[in-house]
Amino acid sequence: MSDVPTGPAVKTNSWIKRLLPLILLAGAAALVLSQGWHKYLSLEEIARNHDALTSLIDANLILALLAYAATYIVVVALSLPGGAALTMSGGILFGWSVGGPVTIIAATIGATILFLIAKTALGEPLAARAGPWLSKLREGFKENALNYLLFLRLVPAFPFWLVNLAPALLGVNLRTYVLGTFFGIMPGTMAYSFLGSGLGSVIEAQKKSYADCLAAQAGGSAEECGFTIDTSALVTTELLLAFAALGVVALVPVLIKKFGKSKSAGSDSD
Repeated sequence: MSDVPTGPAVKTNSWIKRLLPLILLAGAAALVLSQGWHKYLSLEEIARNHDALTSLIDANLILALLAYAATYIVVVALSLPGGAALTMSGGILFGWSVGGPVTIIAATIGATILFLIAKTALGEPLAARAGPWLSKLREGFKENALNYLLFLRLVPAFPFWLVNLAPALLGVNLRTYVLGTFFGIMPGTMAYSFLGSGLGSVIEAQKKSYADCLAAQAGGSAEECGFTIDTSALVTTELLLAFAALGVVALVPVLIKKFGKSKSAGSDSD
């Protein structure tokens, strides 16, 4: 008698193999969040350890860039919070002209890893079982996938992790996804990296204030002296509107195509 599983058992094993990478990603993200390890990547922690990190970078720039890129890839692949702060940190540590491009490449790699895993685990099975409404939505999205993806990347109204996952479920191919991600995140990434590169004076002022507070405490607890980097004034309404305007521009070709089709259909009916 054969011990080879058949029927429902085969389908179950197939689903487990398909979902396992996604489950591992989710488990790794849950572990990082539960342990609070992501908090070490905050602007406050980077600023607090700015001198030590700068010394390490000066000693070995290439290794430091690789470590930063690897960290960013993991953060994006696991959909951890704090991407904007980490992008600013790249600007603080490496300058916007170096930190920005490295961040773009690393973020694209991390997003692509998540996309491929989600597409394999959920996208392809979803396509096979999609009803008429979902199939129509997928086809409509795929027809103008690059423009739609650029719009989603540029407009700051959509969470980064959601834009990483949605194309996998909507049938976007790998080449379009990589191009849309790389060019779509470029303006925002360079802007945040540039903002980060200008935080040097803010960090120095905060470090002095923190040191003065500790001295005034005369041996008191460090927790009583706050160490915060406020970037709320940097991310202005004008900046967000500029990103939104770029997103609208990305949709212009889609609108022109749809208008052309409507006009052609109207002419044919005449």
